[in-house]
Amino acid sequence: MDKPEQILVKYWGFSSFRPLQEEIIQAVLKRNDSLALLPTGGGKSLTFQIPALMMEGICLVITPLIALMKDQVESLKNKGIKATAIFSGMYKDEIDIVLENCIYGDYKFLYVSPERLETEMFKARVEKMKINLIAVDEAHCISQWGYDFRPSYLKIANIRTTHPGTPVLALTATATSKVIDDIQEKLQFKKKNIFQASFERKNLAYIVYETEDKYKYLTRVARKNAGTGLVYVRSRKKTKEIASYLQQAGFKAAPYHAGMSTELRNYQQDE
Repeated sequence: MDKPEQILVKYWGFSSFRPLQEEIIQAVLKRNDSLALLPTGGGKSLTFQIPALMMEGICLVITPLIALMKDQVESLKNKGIKATAIFSGMYKDEIDIVLENCIYGDYKFLYVSPERLETEMFKARVEKMKINLIAVDEAHCISQWGYDFRPSYLKIANIRTTHPGTPVLALTATATSKVIDDIQEKLQFKKKNIFQASFERKNLAYIVYETEDKYKYLTRVARKNAGTGLVYVRSRKKTKEIASYLQQAGFKAAPYHAGMSTELRNYQQDE
């Protein structure tokens, strides 16, 4: 198959692209560095997955969160596409096997964190990989996290020294004009190339409530809405406190944060 539409239909079952998806895919196929700003749920992953499937070699996907890696890898595997990931908690032998498979095993996608790029084992193996595209997901983190929280984000472009001809596709849902410039500079874009869609999501509502008792209000919201909910907080301690509170209120709830063991995090995510 040599057309994006054919791959879209075969693996995703859609007959047409969302706004800007096809333009971004064509830019990647022309090997142009590109920055795509699409709203959450706007189909950013397709803009690197489809062209990567059309080109010889493997797509290196750099993403900050294990949960995102696992979700996308599982989704690709379910479609019969060979994808894998390296994340914290894996044994050295496991990582070694994954890297060997990416060199010789005809894999199409390898998901890693920015920190993984700096390890000696990865550096030695990535030189042997035929990388067709470098996709940097959640690219706003370069500017918002790179300078203090996760400095490895500022070093992603180092991989371009071993793969100078490989295009980079940076993806994010939101970025200020300053962050947009910062992303392109830090990823060493050969020239500026931005695709930006409206951030409006007609299926989402954003509501701000002023309340004296957040926990009590949280239980009211949870009882009124069926299905699964996510509560985002600023600290690991709070995730445990709120999960415990919700459990006592009769809800099935669990914390999830970076300080948990790999086994427990995997269990909570699977649940």
